[in-house]
Amino acid sequence: MPTAIAVTSADLVLPPTDPGTPRAAVLPPPEGRPLDASIADVQQLLARYGHVVVVCPTSAPAAVENRLHAVRSLLESDRIALVRTDLPPLGAAVLVRQLCLLAGYDFSPGVLASAARLLAHYIYAGAVLGSVSRLDRVPVGLGTHLKSWLPGAHFAVLAGPTPQMVRVGSGEEALAGPEFATELLLARGRLQTDWPTTTLVPRWRIPGPVQETPLPASSPDWWGTGKLVEFAAYLPDPAVLHQLVSSVRREICHWCGMDLIGDRCGFCGAPLTVPEAGGTRGTGSSTDAQDAGSYAGAYTDAQGTGPYAGARGTAPRAVDPRTTDPRRALPPADTGTAPADAHAPGPAVPHPTRALGPGAHTPRALP
Repeated sequence: MPTAIAVTSADLVLPPTDPGTPRAAVLPPPEGRPLDASIADVQQLLARYGHVVVVCPTSAPAAVENRLHAVRSLLESDRIALVRTDLPPLGAAVLVRQLCLLAGYDFSPGVLASAARLLAHYIYAGAVLGSVSRLDRVPVGLGTHLKSWLPGAHFAVLAGPTPQMVRVGSGEEALAGPEFATELLLARGRLQTDWPTTTLVPRWRIPGPVQETPLPASSPDWWGTGKLVEFAAYLPDPAVLHQLVSSVRREICHWCGMDLIGDRCGFCGAPLTVPEAGGTRGTGSSTDAQDAGSYAGAYTDAQGTGPYAGARGTAPRAVDPRTTDPRRALPPADTGTAPADAHAPGPAVPHPTRALGPGAHTPRALP
């Protein structure tokens, strides 16, 4: 039974690449919809699929996130994962389609939820903008702000994986592109430009035809202008995506017991703890807390011992002609601070799944 992928907006649903790919379920926005109806929507998905992974952009209104937390809290279910992403709308839609594609494979719900951060690193999402005067999601210098007022000034902006901005024109600096084979997806707004197809495609060595889709309704707000052409370069091959995720070593969440890849559980949000010398994972000791930062960033460990090392400590197989290493995929997450005594009364760490805001109940203690 595949894990259900759900989204908070219809803009995040792209046409599937093949008829066999399951589509993401759209959870209606909370405006004008009672809480009971939202609970029923999620209950139906749980009854049919068993687990639900909800992708919610960080740019979504606070009411959307609050509704999701309320539904998960009232259902008292540990089978609902809330995945946040900083990608712009078109890039987030590509991420959702990739998760839907992987949901058809034999990945566990925990691996699928935590794989979102890994996949996001391989999506090069950006836009060509007619103005950056209202852009606040990518760093913009004062000089660039002033240049945006010049007639006919256009800017190419890359939001991720590494933010970058260049002015379109003669002698322009090149946007840092992917070092692996990708396809390009375009969504045109009110800006009339062919820069993505005439300049970006040859620079990034993108083969094949460029695909186009309608501009997401949330894109003008995200980019600060309706005069734009949004683009996203991504890994199109399902076999490559499957190999990318399967080559990463799996761990067991010390709190909820779900499978995970990386340094944080996709379901409960608990960080991956550090093993003591000669001990096992998940102790929550003060030594773990002191070393958590270094362990969480050990993606490039030459010994293959970091949380994104290959299975059984071996180096991951190549996922593209340029041999991109998935161990470098994710930035370390904030692991927080573990309590000094893991055996003291009360919970050793806060339970992110239970502390959901209104309607939350008391966390259970760690064993």
